[in-house]
Amino acid sequence: MGWLEGQAVLVTGAGSGLGRAIVDRFVAEGARVLAFDRSAEKLTAVKAEHAAAVEVVAGDVRSPHDNQHAVETAVEAFGRLDTFIGNAGLWDFNGSLLDTPADRLDQGFDELFGVNVKGYLLGAKAAAPALRESGGSVVLTLSNAAFFPAGGGPLYVASKHAGVGLVRQLAYELAPEVRVNAVAPGGMDTDLRGPESLGLATTRIGQAFPINDVMRQASALHIAPGAEDYVGAYVLLAAKAQSSTITGAVIDASGFGTPARPATPGA
Repeated sequence: MGWLEGQAVLVTGAGSGLGRAIVDRFVAEGARVLAFDRSAEKLTAVKAEHAAAVEVVAGDVRSPHDNQHAVETAVEAFGRLDTFIGNAGLWDFNGSLLDTPADRLDQGFDELFGVNVKGYLLGAKAAAPALRESGGSVVLTLSNAAFFPAGGGPLYVASKHAGVGLVRQLAYELAPEVRVNAVAPGGMDTDLRGPESLGLATTRIGQAFPINDVMRQASALHIAPGAEDYVGAYVLLAAKAQSSTITGAVIDASGFGTPARPATPGA
């Protein structure tokens, strides 16, 4: 029997990369999953792989309506919701303050914070009533950039620091019924993209940045993890029997181990 047997979970950004790895592992642990992603094509592949264990909703995490629809679909399909995992994200490809024109900073901020921060906020808002009923939890994807500089440019790093504040505030507001935590992965070669407003919507992280080489050279463990290597921390935080006393916490799963080492982009 898996750690998540019988639980119902909603995962955003579930079509590829870390989100897809979370779906795969959670199903293996016995959970039923609502996969929420903006790509209907990617969701079709997820559904084909997992059949009845997974339901899918295509939508935009920046939309209150789409978040509400995803939660309602999960509750209708599974009868409950035990965990909301906010995982959809964008990276700014290390765009610096001085090198980015002001108008692009303006547009990039709105788009990146819309996904990385507002998307989490709206998802938690939609999920909160069902999670309070089940005594469930929220788990957000942050990054090593939530602790260290140089995990991206100022847009990305600021968004992940904002995520830490969101975890702490929501843990305070939703207690005692709902636990709120986060996982901070390190870098990985996934389908992570950037804001369309910065011309980065069609560029994968591995196409523009030697992420595996950087991880091997800079991390304390000298490895280049894949998305599947980070998902155990999500299982732990979602498993009620294993983490019933944990709330307001951010698990640093990046592999750096010390702020003295240079940071690299996370999820």
